[in-house]
Amino acid sequence: MTGTKQGAPGGKEPVTLDLLKRKMDDFAKERDWETFHSPRNLLLALVGEVGELSEIFQWKGEVPKGLPDWKEEEKVHLGEELSDVLLYLVRLSDVCGIDLDKAALRKIELNALKYPANRCSSRRDDDDDPSAAA
Repeated sequence: MTGTKQGAPGGKEPVTLDLLKRKMDDFAKERDWETFHSPRNLLLALVGEVGELSEIFQWKGEVPKGLPDWKEEEKVHLGEELSDVLLYLVRLSDVCGIDLDKAALRKIELNALKYPANRCSSRRDDDDDPSAAA
């Protein structure tokens, strides 16, 4: 990224999608990578990163929230892969001209209409699968 301290832990500016978008744009410009950041290329890079993220969980089976049995270096590695996915997603949305903040909030509203809380339960019904919300 750039050499600025914005958005860094202890920095003055909170981390937002807009800050990440600006930092990713600056990062690509500083390296003259903009020509390589087509929607297709970014999507393929994103898919690759999701694959790397999946490898972390591949043979672990179900794991409890908070990952209490994981070593610190495993959690750090997970954070790095999650960050790669997030950053490529932010960059892809920016290159495509999609306001990810608004799109995500709209999607949550649509899911709330599609899956009203009073009609959902902790048991899975064949006709109404809440895991399919996304």
